[in-house]
Amino acid sequence: MIEAEATARGVRTSAQKAGLVCELIRGKNVNQALATLQFTRKTIARELAKVLRSAVANLQQQDAFSGDIDRLYVAACYANQGPSMKRVRPAPMGRAYRVAKRSAHLTVRVAERPLKIARVSTDTDAAAAKPARARKTSKKAETAKA
Repeated sequence: MIEAEATARGVRTSAQKAGLVCELIRGKNVNQALATLQFTRKTIARELAKVLRSAVANLQQQDAFSGDIDRLYVAACYANQGPSMKRVRPAPMGRAYRVAKRSAHLTVRVAERPLKIARVSTDTDAAAAKPARARKTSKKAETAKA
């Protein structure tokens, strides 16, 4: 199975917010995932779409790629916490509150689904595959007969 990965580091959002959008596309086909991201009303969806397109481009550059984009799916999609910028915000009575401006690292892994090869069965294979089953009887049924 062929895989490729793309990562965007230091995206200005929290990993928790990005993780919500990652859940929407995990396991979907690439085209379906891009359509989902296009109509998702979260700002991070645009950044995630860029990373997904980059992962597809990375996969297309590999020699083992078959060329069929319809077989690609999102194998993994996650957001890890990046560095936080610490800022100070004025508070009442001369105090100050700390504000953490969070960032995230977005990672998308794309893989190619294996081809489903249908097995051609003949009449002799079908007869051999279905052995005659012996009827199982319970102990209650055996005692009732006797």
